Amino acid sequence: MVPRLLILTVMCLAVVHVQSPAAQTPAATSATCPEMATALTAVMRNDARLRDWSNLARYREANRTLTAPATSGARVVFMGDSITDAWQQPRYGGFFPGKPYVDRGISGQTTPQMLVRFRPDVIELEPKAVVILAGTNDIAGNTGPMTDEEIEGNLASMSELAHANRIRVVLASVTPVSAYHVASASAVPQTTARPMARIHALNDWMKAYAAAHGDVYLDYFSAMTDPSGLLRAELSEDDLHPNAKGYAIMAPLAEAAIVKALK
Repeated sequence: MVPRLLILTVMCLAVVHVQSPAAQTPAATSATCPEMATALTAVMRNDARLRDWSNLARYREANRTLTAPATSGARVVFMGDSITDAWQQPRYGGFFPGKPYVDRGISGQTTPQMLVRFRPDVIELEPKAVVILAGTNDIAGNTGPMTDEEIEGNLASMSELAHANRIRVVLASVTPVSAYHVASASAVPQTTARPMARIHALNDWMKAYAAAHGDVYLDYFSAMTDPSGLLRAELSEDDLHPNAKGYAIMAPLAEAAIVKALK
């Protein structure tokens, strides 16, 4: 892939070089090489993504060097997408300071990607419990269209894998979205990309599945919605991802669910 990109780049530069002086206007140049550069960047990014579709490399070294948890606590792995991934950032208060909890969230991921990396990023770490927060990116179609039944099947598979390895399971609700911070008239509101009806349906399924299979249902959704049923405006800057106030609500709910799962 890289040699082909180099060839295309050279061709782009050559085209600009051999143009007549009249043709070498700023407009002509900007319509050629910058656009080509953007396209090449996208190709390289997509090529890397396809070579490691589920991003197994993200935590490979961290998993290898992970030390045993302190005797004072049980290891818990948080599996998820950007909402879990971002929890590690200091501006959000850190990721459960002093707790032997392990963050294995990856931004943008969907349930099929998490299912692929569930063994190296969860099972092989030998946790006592796993907290799974997933589904919002499936609804948005990040890796292609997904039906509710397909999302539910992937969540069930992760739960089954965990149970087969004596890992307690916490199924976290998909968090709510809103349309309070839409940047422009042309931007797609999160309530359109992630319809609330589908979020409700998936959460209802998770609650029922958890009750039927000995898992714990972690209800972030109810604690984060306003009277209109949307994500409270003060808990997010982009209508999707929690801010520090949002994580401050989520943290004690997660702790309570973990305590319940480990009983």
